[in-house]
Amino acid sequence: MSQKYDITMKNIFSDMADDIMSYFLGLQYTKIDELNIEFARVERRDSDMIFKCTTDKGNVAVHIEFQSDNDEKMPYRMLRYSLEIMEKHNLLPYQIVVYIGKNNVKMANSLSYDFGEQNTLDYRYKIINVGEIKYTDVVETDYYDLYSLLPLMDQNRRKEEGEKYLERCLEAIKDIPLDINKKKDIAFKAEILSGIVFKREIIEKVFSEVVRMFRIEESETYKMIIEKGIEKGIERGAKEEKIAIAKKLLEEGMDIDKIAKITELAKEEIKKLIN
Repeated sequence: MSQKYDITMKNIFSDMADDIMSYFLGLQYTKIDELNIEFARVERRDSDMIFKCTTDKGNVAVHIEFQSDNDEKMPYRMLRYSLEIMEKHNLLPYQIVVYIGKNNVKMANSLSYDFGEQNTLDYRYKIINVGEIKYTDVVETDYYDLYSLLPLMDQNRRKEEGEKYLERCLEAIKDIPLDINKKKDIAFKAEILSGIVFKREIIEKVFSEVVRMFRIEESETYKMIIEKGIEKGIERGAKEEKIAIAKKLLEEGMDIDKIAKITELAKEEIKKLIN
């Protein structure tokens, strides 16, 4: 993984660990502790996450490695990591490489040789290619921390839709039923990760809109409308109340589609209010 992403990867993915183990691995576990292994004999990797977990097969060390490029030496690295984990913690390692690169996976996930009955090796680990995960498969779950990975998912759809796909990802993040600070955190991580597969000008264009929307959601006007306006105005069906709400939201800079959804006014009618 390039140094650019190595610097921030552990912080970006730390909140995703539980969702990664549950969704990607389907692992039934109880997380006991995070293991700090310096990998003194091999390169230090800030992107590693290693957890001591209890599973139905006993205690294991779940080792998650994030990779944004194809490394032909990956199997050798993973085997060295495996040996370090076993030596220092006396735990069987459950290893996974989460590949978040732009190109297709070209790395092997095993090492083996057979030089006689007493001289053999058969070593394997799991590779998850995030680009092969379908957008719809994730947004239909409540694994909300994984939404930060949405811009890297669904490789074929992403290439076909381009900027529209990134906008779709951000809409999903905005609609997460969590507090705004958590949504901001997820969006911030998604913005950083988007740099792996999208051009900077596209990212800046799409995410500037998200920042504006988050500011709207923090405004007192928006909160008043959501908490009181809908309850007292929209549910009452008062047309003048809906129009007043639409005007307020236009002043806050909200887009017409969102206003139409909130107020149930026709888009054409909302457009007339702009003037």
